[in-house]
Amino acid sequence: MTTIFSKIVKGEIPAYKIYEDDDFLAFLDVFPIARGHTLVIPKIEIDNVFDMDDDLYLRFHFICKKLARGIAKAIPCIRVGSAIVGLEIPHAHIHLVPLNSISDLNFEKEKLKFSQEEFEEIAKMIVSKL
Repeated sequence: MTTIFSKIVKGEIPAYKIYEDDDFLAFLDVFPIARGHTLVIPKIEIDNVFDMDDDLYLRFHFICKKLARGIAKAIPCIRVGSAIVGLEIPHAHIHLVPLNSISDLNFEKEKLKFSQEEFEEIAKMIVSKL
């Protein structure tokens, strides 16, 4: 099940990386619904978050917690929301989205557009707060 996320993990597709370790990768969503919208994925190819073994699942959520705190320090927002949707790409992932209202977590709204330089600056700001 090779997906775009698998290609990002392998370095075949570039990404604005926020975090990486042996098992997980976090990067800015290039079709964001909010400034700082980050995707967190396991490096292994697994379709459904709830099919992960318990250890991997717990570590996944601990990393999301750490990243959400960094995002909140870097991006002005009331809080960082998380969502597991998984319908668009069959690779487990969690969306971390800076929120100022409930409507900020609407995946059907128009996506924001940023230049490469803006994405790089957003990533840099978040990384500096981790």
